[in-house]
Amino acid sequence: MATKPKYTVPGLSIADGESIAKTLQDRLNALNDLMLTLKHVHWNVVGPHFIAVHEMIDPHVVEVRDMVDETAERIATLGAVPLGTPAAIVEGRSWDDYPLGRATTTEHLKALDQVYIGLIDDHRKAQAAVSELDPVTEDMVIGQISTLELFHWFVRAHLESAGGELKS
Repeated sequence: MATKPKYTVPGLSIADGESIAKTLQDRLNALNDLMLTLKHVHWNVVGPHFIAVHEMIDPHVVEVRDMVDETAERIATLGAVPLGTPAAIVEGRSWDDYPLGRATTTEHLKALDQVYIGLIDDHRKAQAAVSELDPVTEDMVIGQISTLELFHWFVRAHLESAGGELKS
């Protein structure tokens, strides 16, 4: 499938549009993976605090799905082809698959903590990569980072002691 753009947005070169789209494709893969992982956790979490975690996750799924759409549409706006197939996600990812099936709330939240650490770190790298080229894309990525950090805080709040220590 051809993904090289033949045009891009005014003010960018085709090469810059292609570079930004490539960065965003990586983020699209990560966000699609996160959306599916969150739904997996929603279905497979058990134990104490089940309902709190189960119900906390679904709104995150909806907001991440919106980020997926926003990212894919930005790739298309830049003149490239957003790839959202399962194969594109698996072939394009640089991280390991989510390790848990049915597990306790604490086990899932510890695993999600690690997922968010990697995802947010990579989103920050993407923001830095596009910052000099395209303020519109940078603004989108910054907004996503803000929301992802909020979700990460929700996860960590379940793992945190009254003294501020995370459960190990």
